[in-house]
Amino acid sequence: MKTFYTKIVSHKVFILICFLAAFCLSLLLRNLVSVNYDLNDYLPADTHSTVSLQKMQTEFDGVLPNARVMLHDVSIPEALDYKEKIAAVDGVAQVLWLDDAADVSLPLSSMDSTALENYYKNGSALLSVAIRNDARIPAVAAIREIIGEDNAMTGAAVSTAVATESTLAEIRLIAVISVLFVLLILILTTRSWMEPLLILAGIGVAVVINSGSNLLFGEISFVTNAAGSILQLAVSLDYSVFLIHRFEECRKDIADPKEAMVDALCKSTGSILSSGLTTVIGFLALALMRFRLGPDLGLALAKGIVISLITVFLFMPAFILCVCPLIDRTRHRAFLPPFHRFGRFVRRISVPFIFVFVLVIAPAFLASNANAFTYGAAKIFGTDTQIGADTAEIDDIFGESDSYVLLVPAGNTATQKQLSDALQALPHVKSILSFVDAAGPEVPPSYLDADTLAQLESANYSRMVLSVDLPYEGEETFSLIQQIRDTAKEFYSDDYYLAGQGVSTYDLKNTVTSDMLKVNLLAVAAVFLVLVLTLRSLFLPVILVLGIETAIWLNLSIPYFMNQEIFYLAYLIISSIQLGATVDYAILLTNRYRENRQTFDKHQAVVHTVSDVTVSILTSGLALTVVGLLLGYFSSNQLIAQLGLFIGRGAVFSMGIVLFVLPGLLSVFDRLVIRKEKTLPPAGH
Repeated sequence: MKTFYTKIVSHKVFILICFLAAFCLSLLLRNLVSVNYDLNDYLPADTHSTVSLQKMQTEFDGVLPNARVMLHDVSIPEALDYKEKIAAVDGVAQVLWLDDAADVSLPLSSMDSTALENYYKNGSALLSVAIRNDARIPAVAAIREIIGEDNAMTGAAVSTAVATESTLAEIRLIAVISVLFVLLILILTTRSWMEPLLILAGIGVAVVINSGSNLLFGEISFVTNAAGSILQLAVSLDYSVFLIHRFEECRKDIADPKEAMVDALCKSTGSILSSGLTTVIGFLALALMRFRLGPDLGLALAKGIVISLITVFLFMPAFILCVCPLIDRTRHRAFLPPFHRFGRFVRRISVPFIFVFVLVIAPAFLASNANAFTYGAAKIFGTDTQIGADTAEIDDIFGESDSYVLLVPAGNTATQKQLSDALQALPHVKSILSFVDAAGPEVPPSYLDADTLAQLESANYSRMVLSVDLPYEGEETFSLIQQIRDTAKEFYSDDYYLAGQGVSTYDLKNTVTSDMLKVNLLAVAAVFLVLVLTLRSLFLPVILVLGIETAIWLNLSIPYFMNQEIFYLAYLIISSIQLGATVDYAILLTNRYRENRQTFDKHQAVVHTVSDVTVSILTSGLALTVVGLLLGYFSSNQLIAQLGLFIGRGAVFSMGIVLFVLPGLLSVFDRLVIRKEKTLPPAGH
């Protein structure tokens, strides 16, 4: 290893040129990476709703209704005029309204009041619009221009269009503020004005290279696009900090900077690699999810950490040596006090903190598993946004609603009529638009006009559009979807297809909940195995993993005690992210404790260990906290905001357990921690 690192420091200019070329190329490539904002696209290909959507697209030209437009204070002719204008928008495949279900030339008083109120109520008209996925942004903008700000629109297509435009602007702002906050943290925790810029430059190179290399995936999800680069910045920050701190220590004994760097690399490789490897494994656990958002985020983050490690071991040594004179000329006094007193404080309170730690394990675990969840994209935007306010306004007048499309074999209209009657008898099914409902089972298809017939009949299947008075998700919604499937199965066995926003959310729920146990267990098992191999102990990994898992449970128990509903995706993802990102702190402190035990007794080792590692842990932990809280505060996308809040709060819990509980546990179980220490070389920092 020493020979390898000697070659690196001897070819620093060549290494810098290679990384500069990769950086410039990645800057160009990152703009070619497309971003997907539709959660339903990440359902497994074999789920019933995904197969149904594909079948519908094969059999019919139209798309599912994915937007609702409400017009205030309009007459029937005015509503029809709006309908015609919206239908003419490029990207709008279909607009459904009252005239598709009833004869609007007749007096309103002669129509069925329940059916009428689905479309027209108190002078307001509610149109159901189908917008093609490839035209969501311009089509939504055009519809908004037609209806104006006084009217309202909502739905999956609107949500996706808004998310696409708002997230990009918000992420740029969050990235800028994150870098400034991280810069401030680094200034406070380093001893040279040059070192913070040096660290940020190294991380910036790694982040840009990772962003550009995402082109390998073709496209990435909006979650990966929003959180990936910022998380890479926060999570991999400590690798460069570890290296620079060790380099400064080595320079006290070795005058030649090149030799000091080789020594620093040799001594810090163990800690950095073990920290990086556990982080990579934590992220790779997400790749085992059937819900493909997990692999999308997990693979991108794991790749980012690998690139960060390569950057730390190749680019950073070369860069540090090139600017070493500037580091020396820009030294300043320490802004943070020595943490020796803090170390003594931790030693004194270690036993009470262990007692508290043991007491909270079970309640935190139980509370974290008792949360109320939301699964789809229906609640991604709050009422403080325009789409959130529009949604609340439409629901207030017309109630919550959704549309499902059911495909059944064409031909037997009598069976179709029986099915339609059975479906209309189900609670919350407001109306059904189908051939047998519009014309009757006795009327030949040739009696309908070609456009209407094309929407309801294909060569192989008949289409039924069900309007329901339920939201996109919830227990009642999921129960109704299962009832519809069971009813269709009675008449057509498995030869039917059901699609819709609520249907996709139901399948999403079933998919992600089945992923939870598998992902968490494999993440914990893999991290445990890595810790066994790197720490060469069976006992230490138990303490470290239990400590970080308890921090995760505490983090996820907060919404339960605050009676808050949380996104299941955020709940699922944060477990792997927090484990992978913060177990580094536990590894660092444990390695330092074992190193200090070669010189001090267990009580003094605790004091010196806490004093030695607090600055490094605070540097990385505060950066992760700040980045997470900024995501939580600035993002209007509630899924990303909640994930950010979990990341920031989780980093605080992890730092607290590592700094206040873990030292005491190491001291209490000292014999198990150091019993083989004589056969081990000093652990690296």
